[in-house]
Amino acid sequence: MISIKQINDKDIDLCYELDSSTISLWSKKQWAEELKKEGIKVFGLLIANLVIGICVFHVVLDEAQINFFVVNQKYRKKGFGSYLMNHLIKQCEKLNIKKLFLEVSHTNITADKFYSRFDFYTVGIRKNYYKDGSNALLKEKKLRTK
Repeated sequence: MISIKQINDKDIDLCYELDSSTISLWSKKQWAEELKKEGIKVFGLLIANLVIGICVFHVVLDEAQINFFVVNQKYRKKGFGSYLMNHLIKQCEKLNIKKLFLEVSHTNITADKFYSRFDFYTVGIRKNYYKDGSNALLKEKKLRTK
């Protein structure tokens, strides 16, 4: 059974484990700091009780920034990422978020195509943004608000 639950600071180990086995973005300390920030919302995508995906986004007034979005490698290309993204978009619409932003490496073609399917458009580039020297594509999606 697929479900989505809100994740809190008690779930740092789950977040860190999934991150470490996928994109290795944050240390455990960085996860702890992220989950304490004002306006941060975290959702976990679960099959039974196994967390297979995580989305972290930061709400500021009527905009939100996706800071982390990943699905476990063995569950990719099966619709789980789309399920999680659709949930995120619905949550943002409920919160009257007008714009949703994210950054993705210009070398991550798969992720770029994924975000394009949800009408994220490139609105800027951050040169040499990532550790490997790759550029970040700044993407934006306009949302319907009530």
